[in-house]
Amino acid sequence: MDIVHSVSQLRRRLRKEPNNVFVPTMGNLHEGHIQLMRIAKPRAACTVVSIFVNRLQFGPREDFDRYPRTLERDSELLRGAGVDVVFAPDEAEIYPEAQTFAVEPSGLQHILEGAHRPGHFRGVATVVLKLFNLVMPHSAIFGKKDYQQYLVLRDMVRQFALPIEIIPAETVRAPDGLALSSRNAYLSAKERREAPRLYRLLRQAYTGIMGGARDFQRIELHCMSQLADHGWHPDYVTVRRQADLQRPDADERELVVLAAARLGRTRLIDNVEMFLR
Repeated sequence: MDIVHSVSQLRRRLRKEPNNVFVPTMGNLHEGHIQLMRIAKPRAACTVVSIFVNRLQFGPREDFDRYPRTLERDSELLRGAGVDVVFAPDEAEIYPEAQTFAVEPSGLQHILEGAHRPGHFRGVATVVLKLFNLVMPHSAIFGKKDYQQYLVLRDMVRQFALPIEIIPAETVRAPDGLALSSRNAYLSAKERREAPRLYRLLRQAYTGIMGGARDFQRIELHCMSQLADHGWHPDYVTVRRQADLQRPDADERELVVLAAARLGRTRLIDNVEMFLR
């Protein structure tokens, strides 16, 4: 496995590869990330992983400065997963000058996560497009835990006619159902015991809707109140269309229930897809 830190090193290393598959990350890796590598490996001659904590996607009061940088540990995990190239640039390498050009996603950037984290998806789309131009993969893997991010990047690739297949990967969970996330490390022991409640409530919503319930607002309010009653600060629990995260019509068959809530100082997100008959 080769670890490169500059754009010039990356381009020299990839020049000899016939094709590659790409997994962008911010590091502090866990089993969910490693599952992305397992999905990636059979798809190309070369598996490329980036590790870069992207300032542009963090809000002014978010955790950019305290986000864990664990390159040595991450590198060992990636070596064990059979990754070929790790691109771990510093900020000056990705943004050698002020990034005055940016990708402006569709209206999707202003709802749900975008409403609570203004500018987040602009920062994500901008850095991912830049990384795509550096790595030039034929496919890229993104986890569906960040469901709205996956849709934004899928749509960006389609509208810019990029020759890249965006491959979604299912959320990896702990045995108690908690979606694996780098930010789970922020949870105290007590909060970690409480955290699976988010997924349990999403599963309850799933069961109700699959059983015929159609009063989505009532389902959403019930989940929000249950979270609040147990010390959470919910941002949203909502039932949406999978295709574009808009409010569903009565006869919509492909839905997703999404949630975001703070537990202590940690903000957790999760979702569950459903396909109605």
